[in-house]
Order: sequence, then C-alpha cells, then structure tokens
Amino acid sequence: MSDATVSSATNSVTIRPEEAEHFGKLAQDWWDPAGSSAMLHKLNPVRLAFIREGIDMHWGGDIESVKPLTAKRALDVGCGAGLLCEPLARLGAEVTGVDAAAENVAAATAHAAGSGLPIDYRHGELGSLGLGHFDLVTNMEVIEHVEDKAAFVAQLAAHLAPEGLMVLSTPNRTLKSRTLLVGAAEALGAVPKGTHHWEDFVTPDELESLLSDAGLTMGEPKGIAFSVGKGLHLSDDLSLNYIVTARHRTQAE
Repeated sequence: MSDATVSSATNSVTIRPEEAEHFGKLAQDWWDPAGSSAMLHKLNPVRLAFIREGIDMHWGGDIESVKPLTAKRALDVGCGAGLLCEPLARLGAEVTGVDAAAENVAAATAHAAGSGLPIDYRHGELGSLGLGHFDLVTNMEVIEHVEDKAAFVAQLAAHLAPEGLMVLSTPNRTLKSRTLLVGAAEALGAVPKGTHHWEDFVTPDELESLLSDAGLTMGEPKGIAFSVGKGLHLSDDLSLNYIVTARHRTQAE
C-alpha cells in the first residue's frame, strides 16, 4: 500500500452513525454480566486466553508473568465500555481505548476510575485522533460494524508499531452464523435486536485479503465455538466466530 493510499484510507470515515447510536444506548448496561452485554462477558475470557497466548508467542516473554505487557502501549478500537481495556491494563499495558459512541467512552472512563485504572479513553474516528503507534492493537467484534472495512483496517495498521501485534475477532459469514448469531440469538434475547447484520460479517479469506492490502500478515485463525458442555471456547471450528493475530509483513514475505 502506497503512502498516498494509506493517507487516504486513514482519513476516511468508517463510523456508521446508526451503529454508534445503537451501541451507545447500551452503555449504562455494559458492565452488567446479566444485562444486554452478557454475551460479551462470556466471550471476554475466551478472547483473553487467545490474546495472552499471542502476547507470549510474539514477544517470547515469561508465560507465568502476571504483567507481560509492562512498558508496552495497547490500543483497543471499538472498546465499548472497557471490557477488554481493563484486563489489558492489569496485564501491565499503558492502554488507550477508542469508541464511536460518546456514551460508551463516558461509561468506560467512569468504570476505570472506580477500578483505579489509568486508561485513556477517546471518542471519535480512529484516523483523526493522532494517537501514534502501539505495541498491541486489538479490535474485537467491530469490523462487521464499520462503513469502509478496507479503510478501517488501514487505520488499524497505521497505528501498529513496526514490531507490534494485532488481534482481531469477528463473526464468520456462514449459514450457521446467520441461523444462530442473528436469528436465534436475537429471538432468545442473547443479544439486543439489530446488533448483527449478517451481510456485513467477514469470512477469514476476506479478512486475510483486507489485512494483506494493509501490509499485514494474518496468523492462523482460531474459532470461537459453543457447546453445552464447554460453553464458549477456542476451537478449530470457524463457522460461528473466529479470532486471529496479524503483524506487519516482512520484506521476505
């Protein structure tokens, strides 16, 4: 991707106002594990396990360290009310969270203050905030909600330090995800109505192409699956939801 293309992409508008409004209405309920964001509370430990393994593999640190992100900057894009930012801060990172909904940023800021965590929350378009580079960039269940996916991925890549690690998760666009993540989940009240638009889901191949166009190499995707016995768990089954790492492409690739 040329410098001109990167500049154009990083200045593009990716926020859908209707999506920001939808999630902003959930802000005050975000930290309630039995509320409208209950599914995210169930997802968070699974995603954190993948992120922790990715951190250890990428930087070759002490797998028993409780603060593997000490002296590193972390950016969570689409942070909501801070469900991932706070664990990243506890892992030792200097954390910045960005969200499209001002209500979410307010709720996140208040919760972090109550938890004694110095997290820097920002509201707005990522490419317009001038935040600089980060060792770790995370983006959980967000790409399916943005206006221009290529521009959004370019913005993420532009904020990733040269030797940094990116972690993304998103629903896969399959018949199974349409049946369960949209139809059944909304009908049963597991997620608020209007949260998911199946046609916006991104397949692993599509995500790999988007990352490649932004100069990034995608790691092997891992599925986030559900079973009665295990609940939500990491799996080789990518049909519902998946999570991946990415890093800047080397000259040899």
